[in-house]
Amino acid sequence: MKRTYEVYLSIERKARPTSRPTSLTTPVSAVQDTTTVNGNSLKGLPSLVGMKEWLQSLGHSDNAVNGLNVIHVSGTKGKGSTCAFTRSFLRAHSVRTGLPKKIGLYTGPHLQCVRERIQIDDHPVAEELFTRYFFEVWDRIMPADIELDAGVAKQPRYLQFLALLAFHTFIKEEVDAAIFEVHHGGEYDATNVIRNPVVTGITSLGMDHVAQLGPTIETIAWHKAGIFKPGAPAFSVTQDPGPAEVMQKRALDKGTTLTFVSANECLPTDGRVLSVPVQRLNCSLALELTKAFLRTKTPGHTLSDADIYHGVQSFRLTGRFEIIDEGKLQWFVDGAHNVLSLEQTAEWFARNVNNEQKCRALVFSHLSEERDGVALVRSLAHTLFKNKVKPGHVIFTTYQEKDGDPIGNKACKGNRGSRRWNASPCYGELIHGWWNTQPSEGIIVAYT
Repeated sequence: MKRTYEVYLSIERKARPTSRPTSLTTPVSAVQDTTTVNGNSLKGLPSLVGMKEWLQSLGHSDNAVNGLNVIHVSGTKGKGSTCAFTRSFLRAHSVRTGLPKKIGLYTGPHLQCVRERIQIDDHPVAEELFTRYFFEVWDRIMPADIELDAGVAKQPRYLQFLALLAFHTFIKEEVDAAIFEVHHGGEYDATNVIRNPVVTGITSLGMDHVAQLGPTIETIAWHKAGIFKPGAPAFSVTQDPGPAEVMQKRALDKGTTLTFVSANECLPTDGRVLSVPVQRLNCSLALELTKAFLRTKTPGHTLSDADIYHGVQSFRLTGRFEIIDEGKLQWFVDGAHNVLSLEQTAEWFARNVNNEQKCRALVFSHLSEERDGVALVRSLAHTLFKNKVKPGHVIFTTYQEKDGDPIGNKACKGNRGSRRWNASPCYGELIHGWWNTQPSEGIIVAYT
């Protein structure tokens, strides 16, 4: 097999999961812990199992992982933004002082190419470097003719492999600060192979991944707080009393301190970045994580006011509250994928749209079998309606490639009054969900 980026892409297309599991996996013998929180029995997805052994097969010890100087971030909403803000603050400090010298970021999901998940100093890893490290990992832990996620217990699944690739890349490239975003959960997440992080953080919590993490916000909090480690200070944005109590107990049990962070009113007020309240909260958490990191790893160094200002101004995160100006067009782009995040996205859009004469079109895509797409659509429609925003056109995009089986071949036809549409059954449900909340004449389904 050739070791080229094109060959990697072929492997990745076969390996990419179509959906997440909708129930807890069969317990693995290496994960025996069952913990009760408010009467709920918890057992997380054992994606952590095997990570240490695979890292060892790559020649990486616990000390090598610890040497990355990890900032570990969990939570339901805002993980990617918090990680990106943290990277931005560290980078601003590095430009001024030279420390840290090289910053790694492992995040997800990616929007255009998988290399976005593994970044060094503000940029995705280059194709040549990515290809080299991918096949170094592949050749050592994947037997011939075995694909990722092939169902063989001894082989890493898709996200496990990506985490291994990130660790391998950062160790080989000798980064001296690494920010790791949890996939989901925390206690049993593949990234929780990190035994000695410098600092940990938890973003806002919500009811997401309940099939894996449990049916209540308290059980979810238990999992998220699983990244806490002895001696590594922990920070969290302010939480509701129930999950906050669970997290405090977890911090005590794990031998660390937990500090709750509210929105920092001293952050810069100009520019688009912090005009969204939730982004100000994410930025505030990132600021505390960065300060804690510098106190531990660079004694005597602190973030200056200029560092903070430049960190905020240089923040970039594609697809998160992003505004793109393209001639006379203005795109408002956000990858929200749960009800609470969608409500915030709709509020953000409504605040920025103040010209009643402009034509507005909503483009919505729902690709998850795990989440309730109709609930997402209704939430979005309701929030826009509440803010007196009515799109002139609503476009539901499919994940079906245009050169594949035409969507019309699998179409269900429906009508609402004089309206008609052709869509797969799930898109018919989404259309009904939108129509029942905010009737619109211009609803269509289009190829991605």
